[in-house]
Amino acid sequence: MQLNPIQLFDAESSTFTYILAAPGAGDAAIIDPVDRHFERDLAHLERLGLRLTHVFETHAHADHVTSAGRLRAHTGAKACAPSGCGIAPAEIQLQDGDRIGFADGEELAVIHTPGHTAGSMCYLWRGNLFSGDTLLIGGCGRTDFQGGSAGDLYDSVTRKLFTLDAATRVWPGHDYKGQSVSTIGWERAHNARLAGRGRADFIALMAALDLPRPGLMDVAVPANRNLGLAHSV
Repeated sequence: MQLNPIQLFDAESSTFTYILAAPGAGDAAIIDPVDRHFERDLAHLERLGLRLTHVFETHAHADHVTSAGRLRAHTGAKACAPSGCGIAPAEIQLQDGDRIGFADGEELAVIHTPGHTAGSMCYLWRGNLFSGDTLLIGGCGRTDFQGGSAGDLYDSVTRKLFTLDAATRVWPGHDYKGQSVSTIGWERAHNARLAGRGRADFIALMAALDLPRPGLMDVAVPANRNLGLAHSV
């Protein structure tokens, strides 16, 4: 049975955070929590009677600081991070193909999708894909820092994500246009950067973007490699 996550939004960085729980389950997981919403996220868990067991990061973010370390300290949850992102304090270092149980009968499938960063991961749960910055609604993440590669991103999306069932719901790490969810089928047919585009054409497109450096990058990335526990913003 397909279930929807609880989707929360940080307006400052346009970041989505997701809480995952099945009906009747007392345990939950959270994906990509944002430090300034630590209290908000705890309030959601408390109101719903959920115990946080796992905190997942899709990568070491460059535009906001995570609350993963604070949530772990407050709830006893395990921090789970992609093994290729240099987030050493996370006790679970994720590998491609891992399946991580976070509640009775509930588990996340881990998909390594390098491109936005070298270690980026996506997560699949009950027909829901949490695509981080790898696949956005109608677009994709940038590929010009933290070991990013346009060629790798193209391969990750076309060979891994676009092979999922068309009805798979896509829950991105960010959105800047007021959108909240898509599907693999829609993205395969309509994604402005990837649909119908060859690999060489995509690499050329990404190279021509000339995007500004993220303003928080020098603070956020080092902090996020320590689960957000040491930073000043």
